[in-house]
Amino acid sequence: MGETVAEVGEFGLIDRIRERLSGSPGVSVGVGDDAAVLAMPGETVLCTDALVEGKHFKLDWCSAADVGHRSAAASMSDIAAMGARPRALVVSLCLPADASVDWVMELVDGMSDEAAETGASLVGGDLARCDTVVVSVAAVGGVAPGRAVTRSGARPGDVVAIAGRQGWAAAGLTVLSRGFRSPRALVQAYQRPNPPYSSGPGAMEAGATSMIDVSDGLLADLRHIAVESKVLVDLESGLIPLADQLSETSSAFNVDPLTWVLGGGDDHSLVATFPSGARLPEMFTQIGRVVDLAGGPAGVSVDGRLWSGQGGGYDHFR
Repeated sequence: MGETVAEVGEFGLIDRIRERLSGSPGVSVGVGDDAAVLAMPGETVLCTDALVEGKHFKLDWCSAADVGHRSAAASMSDIAAMGARPRALVVSLCLPADASVDWVMELVDGMSDEAAETGASLVGGDLARCDTVVVSVAAVGGVAPGRAVTRSGARPGDVVAIAGRQGWAAAGLTVLSRGFRSPRALVQAYQRPNPPYSSGPGAMEAGATSMIDVSDGLLADLRHIAVESKVLVDLESGLIPLADQLSETSSAFNVDPLTWVLGGGDDHSLVATFPSGARLPEMFTQIGRVVDLAGGPAGVSVDGRLWSGQGGGYDHFR
């Protein structure tokens, strides 16, 4: 198993992590000080996400590198959903004393490699002892002043469009939950998301009126846009991309593939609204429209039928 965290100690582990990470442009002070120092253009965008062992991942389903990629992706996709570009990550890592140092180094490599996909860097964090693994990643990004895309700008007539894979991670979770490891593509989609990071700034440049990262489910997250914008979002099921892998696997597991697509999270696709007639940026596909409330409640409908809020996403406290 090699050395444990208890054997090398907190500060010894910090030294190992510091040696693992190299400096990056725009980072004046990185790992090893009280705080990192960044040179940030424009407005600063901040977010944080926590992944808890047994709740967000299982160690027998995900390698340390997988957990690293997943934790970094969860935060950086939120930055992209604001139309911003991720610049840096800091991580609070809680570990059992008998955790393997090699496992921690692999985790750090996973986070660092995922950050590098966007040009961001892992620049610091904190360590604490805990009975289970908790990885909490805070991300910082930059966006031009006044250009951040929020959830509250959707207007009747706007086109609803999605970028990235949707439903793949949920399908992979179903596969793993039933004791299988294939189709491998779906299992890997659960283990390591592939967020369309560049599509966030691309949507902002194309005039997106609202945008959100799909982490808890397409219906659940679109409802956030609907409520904040005081509109009704109507999806057309026939327009929603349905990969062959999902259709084939759904038959084998006797599952409606739309259950994965509409209710599944963890792919970290981006869904945005654009003015009617606007040219959709690369990677975005229209899946619906924004319509006026007409006296009804804000929410999401599928093929004209209002979604009740049941079975359409993840809620930590239900």
